Amino acid sequence: MTDSRYRFIEKLVSIAPLVTLRVLFGFIMLVSIIRFALKGWIYELYIAPVYHFTFYGFDWVQPLDGNGMYVVFVLMGLAAACIMLGFKYRIATVSFFLLFTYVELIDKSNYLNHYYFVSILSFLLILVPAHRGFSFDVFLKPALRVDQVPAWTINIFKLQLGIVYFYAGLAKLNTDWLFEAMPLSIWLPAMSHLPLIGQLFAQPETAFVFSWAGAIYDLTIVFFLLYHRTRPLAYVAVICFHLMTALLFQIGMFPYIMILCTLIYFSAGFHERLLESIAQILRRAFSLRTREGVAHNTLPLSLSKSWQYALGMVIVMHFALQLIVPFRSALYPGTLFWTEQGYRFSWRVMLMEKAGYTVFNVNDPASGRSWEIANWDYLTPNQEKMMATQPDMMLQFAHFLEAQYQAEGIKDVAITADAFVALNGRRSRRFIDPTVDLTKEERGFATKEWILPFDDE
Repeated sequence: MTDSRYRFIEKLVSIAPLVTLRVLFGFIMLVSIIRFALKGWIYELYIAPVYHFTFYGFDWVQPLDGNGMYVVFVLMGLAAACIMLGFKYRIATVSFFLLFTYVELIDKSNYLNHYYFVSILSFLLILVPAHRGFSFDVFLKPALRVDQVPAWTINIFKLQLGIVYFYAGLAKLNTDWLFEAMPLSIWLPAMSHLPLIGQLFAQPETAFVFSWAGAIYDLTIVFFLLYHRTRPLAYVAVICFHLMTALLFQIGMFPYIMILCTLIYFSAGFHERLLESIAQILRRAFSLRTREGVAHNTLPLSLSKSWQYALGMVIVMHFALQLIVPFRSALYPGTLFWTEQGYRFSWRVMLMEKAGYTVFNVNDPASGRSWEIANWDYLTPNQEKMMATQPDMMLQFAHFLEAQYQAEGIKDVAITADAFVALNGRRSRRFIDPTVDLTKEERGFATKEWILPFDDE
């Protein structure tokens, strides 16, 4: 047994950091789901659209009819509350992971990196005993309680957060971000109306300072969080960085999720004091007494050899994918920000300003008629906006249109697209080959040869 294996995997450590993560994750997810419902997004994003851009290989994932999607979100909220409270923990974590991932897979026009991050965290929570302390499960069955857990149960979350930050930093090492300050040079001046600091964002130098500071922050923050002497100041930086992004950009709950989750880097003593403070508040609020003399399992959590092997395989495969998948874009030719082949699921966050429009042209060889498609007859404004810059969604929509016409008895239509896109402040230019019949092109992971090369000026 090597020292590092013992230290990072097998060493018994306090369960407190894991418990804090469970409580905070359940809490922020419950708040997020309530916010999502109150904004009317369940109807707007999953019920109102007549068409959904499913992920390749997951076309079978469709929204439920009627009030089904509302039921899904109610169940998801209940699962988040149960995770927070540590009640029926295994059922709650599995349910939350399945329900959240199901919703995420319905329509990729709603894809966000932080939705992907939530799916991953909820999956990892399934694998760890975060309910074996400070939970309703322990309150109802004290024998479940353990005070120590193997170090891997906490370190996998540190590693996951580290991958998110570091890969986000690597993605910023490109000429647009570092030497053109794009897209911040476009976004920050739009914030010049803010009181006190607004004029700062109107200065061109500010975009460069923010670009470089953002890249340095993402590449280094985890190392400062890992070292106990720099941890307090690093966490102040975490709070400032994410609150600033929350103020300037429309990125939902992601800043708050990261602020809470990075507490996992703090010491066991910090988490034990935090949990004891919460326990005292709860005892005073509900006139509870300390349950003295209640027997609990003081032995460290132990797993059978077969469970250890299975868990080890799952975790190794998970992190192997986390390390490899973001680099799959290297398999495709062309400029990544232009083609977006291999862009999703790679922690590329807020890296480009891309706008465009697409007109689909239909030709019926049998009748000789040609006509344009009114995209808004089938798509919501958000779906149309997202499709206009993402080739795989254009292809998917063309196939949908073909199926629509076939259902109406119009066979073998040809569908082409006039698509123009502007990337990071450059002039708009033609995006895909307008002579290619998209109904003849296959969906999949193969290179989309019909995307025109990015002709940088």
